[in-house]
Amino acid sequence: DEILRSLAGPPSPPGQDPHGWRVPVDCVRANELCAAEPSCSSRYRTLRQCLAGRDRNTMLANKECQAALEVLQESPLYDCRCKRGMKKELQCLQIYWSIHLGLTEGEEFYEASPYEPVTSRLSDIFRLASIFSGMDPATNSKSNHCLDAAKACNLNDNCKRLRSGYISTCSKEISATEHCSRRKCHKALRQFFDRVPSEYTYRLLFCSCKDQACAERRRQTIVPSCSYEDKEKLNCLDLRSTCRTDHLCRSRLADFHTNCQASFQTLTSCPGDNYQACLGSYAGLIAGFDMTPNYVDASTTSITISPWCSCKGSGNMEEECEKFLRDFTENPCLRNAIQAFGNGTDVNLSPKNPSPPVTTPPKTEKSPVLPDDVNDSNTMYDTSIITTCTSIQEHGPKLNKSKEQSLCYSETQLTTDMMPDQKTFVDQKAGGSRHWAGRILPLVPILLLMLVL
Repeated sequence: DEILRSLAGPPSPPGQDPHGWRVPVDCVRANELCAAEPSCSSRYRTLRQCLAGRDRNTMLANKECQAALEVLQESPLYDCRCKRGMKKELQCLQIYWSIHLGLTEGEEFYEASPYEPVTSRLSDIFRLASIFSGMDPATNSKSNHCLDAAKACNLNDNCKRLRSGYISTCSKEISATEHCSRRKCHKALRQFFDRVPSEYTYRLLFCSCKDQACAERRRQTIVPSCSYEDKEKLNCLDLRSTCRTDHLCRSRLADFHTNCQASFQTLTSCPGDNYQACLGSYAGLIAGFDMTPNYVDASTTSITISPWCSCKGSGNMEEECEKFLRDFTENPCLRNAIQAFGNGTDVNLSPKNPSPPVTTPPKTEKSPVLPDDVNDSNTMYDTSIITTCTSIQEHGPKLNKSKEQSLCYSETQLTTDMMPDQKTFVDQKAGGSRHWAGRILPLVPILLLMLVL
């Protein structure tokens, strides 16, 4: 706050640094900066009045509303973002949408995320998950990884407490006709995913399964009978419209589209090749009211995710409805991200010195760099080199010459190969001394005999 106040004070305008760039702040703080500036404050009040009960076209037709919007685009409010799970998240999101709803073209198919971008990678989560659980879920293919994830959660007090809390809330029967409080269930789930570190929550949500019992445990993670399923399925576009009337649900949906929208220009089909951002957005959408997605079945051969909706009765909007639904059911980015986490593998886009194939030894010029993925290792190369060198020493020339033998050469051979112009390193003076010594030594016995006689 001290830094922001200094940046917002004279001689620079509020929310700008000395070079004119707006300082990125969360929307709650941006609102405080705007309130401290009379011009910004009055325009912001005007805009809120313009948005109250009016559609966008009516608002923009009003010159005063349009002028207020233009001024606010130059304020800290325009560039503000929110942090997931922050203390005043709902207030922050309300401020964000009060500005950006006036800028969008009505009900856009995709909306920009109001949240700060995710820069961390999945490899960090892999390391933490293996450390906290005391085991690497990818090392034992026969184990039930979803059961292991539950055990790991129970070893952490915070994870255990919040998980027990939402399971109890979502399983509590209200009456004969209402078996649970869906609203309270969503709130408890949201607290769990917002307050528990992702090395625990991801393992529960995205654990890999080899049998149906494991897959069913994974599907039951969010107690779907209360948080997911309903008596009948709504139309997906109606579900989206309902979600967009709530600032939190709207924000989580926009964040999902921003980070999980299939991109065919990337290696992983994910924007920025960031699996972590997609999985975080998916987890954030859970308990985003009725938009909560889940696994549709306990299949072990394919992963299908969907919200509880269908495209029946879409009329002339059926194509748009199907497109919206496919972002969940046939999304290669989401599917690849879930499989990557479950298998313990992440993409390393630009390694400084990528590891060579198994059949090729490491280059002697550079030391191999360990990949980001903790499940990959260079020990396979070390083992093959040691075995090859041992065999050469034991069997000598009986072995066929291979590429690995180059690593077992003596220093003189390596020097000769790298510097062909210098076949040997010989000290000429030393060589001359040895030459005269070779001639004198045979004459020594004869000289001794002559002295005795």
